[in-house]
Amino acid sequence: MRAERGVGPRLTQAHAPLTQAIDVLNEFGERESIEIPCERALTVYVDRRELVTLMTLGAHPELLVLGYLLNQRLISAAEEIESITVDWEVGAAAVKTHRGIAEIEARTARRVVTTGCGQGSVFGELLAEIDSIRLPGATLDQARLYEILQAMRQQESTYKSAGSVHGCALFCGGKLSFFVEDVGRHNAVDTIAGWMGLQGAAVRDDPEKVFYTTGRLTSEMVIKAAQMGVPIVISRSGITQMGLDVARRLELCAIGRATNRRFICYSAPQRLRMQPELAGPRLKAA
Repeated sequence: MRAERGVGPRLTQAHAPLTQAIDVLNEFGERESIEIPCERALTVYVDRRELVTLMTLGAHPELLVLGYLLNQRLISAAEEIESITVDWEVGAAAVKTHRGIAEIEARTARRVVTTGCGQGSVFGELLAEIDSIRLPGATLDQARLYEILQAMRQQESTYKSAGSVHGCALFCGGKLSFFVEDVGRHNAVDTIAGWMGLQGAAVRDDPEKVFYTTGRLTSEMVIKAAQMGVPIVISRSGITQMGLDVARRLELCAIGRATNRRFICYSAPQRLRMQPELAGPRLKAA
C-alpha cells in the first residue's frame, strides 16, 4: 500500500475486489455464473484504540473512515487527522490523530441503534445537536431534478452488474461530483462526507449541494446530509416518520420515491420550484 499526501491527512489507497463471480442454479435448472458484491469487515482503530467495525464493500475505505469520524462529530475537520492506513490483509484501518480525540470513551459510550443496513448506529448526542444546524437557502428546479435522476440512471454501477448495494451521489454546481456504492447506505453517505472533508471551500461551502441516495431517508440519513451542509436530498425510496420530523425541523427539502418523472416532496416545498408541465400525463388508476 502507498500513502499519498494531499489536502488534510495522509491516506493509503487500499484496493479490494468489489464483486465476486459465483456459480448459481437458475429457474430452468441451469448452471450460470453471476457477480455478487463483496462484503468485508473493517475494524477502525483510533490512536490504537478500537472504535468500531464497519461492514463495507471497500470501494473507498479511507474516505469511509474519515467520513464516519466527521459524521459522528468525533472530529470537526479532516485536518485533525494525521493519517489513515487501511490494510485489507488484516481488515483494519489505523487512524492517527494529531492531538487525540478528547473524551472519546464518554462520547462513544451512548449509542442509538438505528434502522440502517450495514453499519447504522449514531451517537446519541447528534439528535440533540440538530437545532444548531443552519442550511443555506437553496432551491431546485423540477427540470434540474429530472436531470439528476437521468444522470443517476446512466451512472455505471455495481448495482447494475451485481445488485445488493446502495448508491449515493453528491451534485455540486449542477454537476455530479462524487458517486459511491456500499453494502449500506450509511457507509455510502459517510464516504461522501470523507471525500468532502478533503475538498476545498468551493465544494464544502457550495450552497446548492444536492444529495442523492437509493436508500430510504431515516433520521440519521437526514442528519448526516444536514451536517454536510446539504439543503436538498433526493431518494429513490421513501422517508420514515422520524426522518420527516428532522427534515421539517431543519427546513431540509426531502424528495422521495423519485424515479423517472415521479416524485414526492415531503418537506420544505418552498425549496422546490415546480414545473408540473414537465411531469407528463397523469397515470391512470388501475
